[in-house]
Amino acid sequence: MFLQAQTIKILSLLMFFGLLSGLGGCSTWMSGGFKDPDVRLINVDVVKAKLLEQQFVLRFRIDNPNSVSLPVRGLEYSVYLNEVKLAEGESSTWFTVPAHGHHEFDVPVRTNLWRHLRRIVKLLEKPEEPIRYRLSGQVKTGFMFGRSVQVARNGEIIPGHFIPK
Repeated sequence: MFLQAQTIKILSLLMFFGLLSGLGGCSTWMSGGFKDPDVRLINVDVVKAKLLEQQFVLRFRIDNPNSVSLPVRGLEYSVYLNEVKLAEGESSTWFTVPAHGHHEFDVPVRTNLWRHLRRIVKLLEKPEEPIRYRLSGQVKTGFMFGRSVQVARNGEIIPGHFIPK
């Protein structure tokens, strides 16, 4: 009985120290050695545009500057047009970005522009004037000891460039 209790204690200690030494590999994620990935919105595709519902696909690219692969657990986002929130949501798609590599992924978005129609029509009255856009959110990385990487992109679009002649 005494030998069995000692064996269990020793095995428990070995497992504990094994777990601690295994966490050493996670130090890259928690220390200054980790570089935040670059996350960019590279394309917006209109899937369906009806009066009460619009469907888009946002295509993102993540570049991993680290020497280890980067597991990604999802993305939370908000999209604004001249400070009007057009869409917000969350993608829970899991994937891994290779070390010093990149990965592109799509996020489907549904929105209802009807409640913002007056403001949007007013913005489109002068098609040669730029309209500001803003994308904000966070990318969730890692597994157990992951971290969130903030994403913020601002820019302008000129609506007249998208109107067919």
